[in-house]
Amino acid sequence: MVKISPSLMCMDISKFEEQINCLNQTVDYYHIDIMDGHYVSNMTLSPWFIEQLKNHTKIPLDVHLMVTNPIAYVEQLLDLGVEVISIHAEFLNGHAFRLSQTIKQHGKKMGVVLNPETPLNLITDYLHLIDIVTVMTVDPGFAGQSFISESLDKVRKLKDYRKENNLIFEIQIDGSCNKNTYHKLIAAGADILILGSSGLFKVDDSIEKAIAVMQMHVAAAVQELKQSE
Repeated sequence: MVKISPSLMCMDISKFEEQINCLNQTVDYYHIDIMDGHYVSNMTLSPWFIEQLKNHTKIPLDVHLMVTNPIAYVEQLLDLGVEVISIHAEFLNGHAFRLSQTIKQHGKKMGVVLNPETPLNLITDYLHLIDIVTVMTVDPGFAGQSFISESLDKVRKLKDYRKENNLIFEIQIDGSCNKNTYHKLIAAGADILILGSSGLFKVDDSIEKAIAVMQMHVAAAVQELKQSE
């Protein structure tokens, strides 16, 4: 079954407790974007937010570092007990082997993020160390962008590479995961869908109804794929 990871930068902070309590019963991860206003022009969540969130959930946290010096955040995030630390390939290169050892010593997972323009061959030398590969299907930094369909080919290539090399990393999609793209993403090989405004938080005023709608569409996409196989 496809895993679900809500992007908390898209949630209604005024309804934080209500939404988190409801999502705690449903989701597999929480996706937390940390942006510094330099690598991308936006600024969002922070380690302080993670510290507060840990008081309200036991759901594993996947932190996506969109910062100019992501390596500087790793020790702090490990101390906070996050489950996955995801770093863009352009910054992970040169640090992957050492960071993998550090993260695995803490019993946590290392993730790598591929922008729409980032080629797969940039990470193949250390893919065996990776637990989750995040494929961006929008440009990083802002919610609500249009889906970049060319990214689907990268998802397919990752799925094939994983099988050919007997690897176990999961493929995660970040960007425009909603009822219009679920089937394409799952068919291409997505294991985890990051849901933001178009897939969850702005689907309905009621978070309970929004979750039900999302589950219905994801289940329908999975069923349609099974029938086509």
